[in-house]
Amino acid sequence: MALLSTYPLWRGLVGKPGGKQLFSAAMCLRVPYFGTVLPTVRELRAGHCSVTAPKWWGVHNHIGTFHAIAACNLAEIAMGMLAEATVPASHRWLPKGMEVSYVAKAETGLRAVAELPEIPAFGDDGFDLPVPVRIIDARGATVVTATITIWITPRKP
Repeated sequence: MALLSTYPLWRGLVGKPGGKQLFSAAMCLRVPYFGTVLPTVRELRAGHCSVTAPKWWGVHNHIGTFHAIAACNLAEIAMGMLAEATVPASHRWLPKGMEVSYVAKAETGLRAVAELPEIPAFGDDGFDLPVPVRIIDARGATVVTATITIWITPRKP
């Protein structure tokens, strides 16, 4: 099963010195808004992605914590990279909706972990795929939870 071009690029770079940073920079060139949180993809495989972002003034809100929408951006990066590593090239995916809960102040850099409980079958019909994302602070506390639903359909020939 052939996958989209993002995952082969990851596999080619991850084992090289600076590969994760180079991959993350290339990702931000492709999707410039992602660069606002200075993300680094840490782990990527089918059904799983982990991305970190530092706490810097560009993501601060009015009380000096990691802004809620910046955290949503981080969640979307994790979901998108998971989708790129999971959805076969025979199919396409589009974000459809996001449900978010802000459960604690985010006072440190963050790690977003998107993980599917199981990888679905990719058939001839379109389907919704909810992708759970947990955002964790440097102390290991969950600060944001999200479910991002993506719509998956076969590519047209």
